[in-house]
Amino acid sequence: MKTVTESFDYKVYTSMDELTESDRALMSKAIDQLERAYAPYSNFHVGAAARLVDGDIFIGSNQENASYPLCMCGERVALYSAGASKPDVAVESLAITIKNQNMRIEKPVSPCGACRQVISEYEFRHNHPIRILLKSDSPEVYELRSVSDILPLGFNGTFL
Repeated sequence: MKTVTESFDYKVYTSMDELTESDRALMSKAIDQLERAYAPYSNFHVGAAARLVDGDIFIGSNQENASYPLCMCGERVALYSAGASKPDVAVESLAITIKNQNMRIEKPVSPCGACRQVISEYEFRHNHPIRILLKSDSPEVYELRSVSDILPLGFNGTFL
């Protein structure tokens, strides 16, 4: 038997001012989506914006349902919109921000497991890593190089 350790590095920007102009614009689009979230049950709003390698941006927000399994996360809304509109164009970056209407959240929240799997599929589909930018109520922004950083040993089409 042996023990294997997985780890990853990520960048922490102290504020959006440290981001590039294009990343600030992308995160701003995600922040704008917080108001469009439909979250009457959890009061947990998610805004997302996906920038494709050609520069086009697709937006999304979470959409809840009284039947919880039918809810859709903001990340998936943005990615599915991009995939439906431009199926042959890779996603370059995905900005995700959250806001809980009942409490302040200081640290960025990473995508749920289902969203991680969907992001992974888009990376696999285009053979292109997707940079992920995460933000919460605090001014900090986290940058991940790829979803594989937070989904080690992920499942993809090579297993089928």
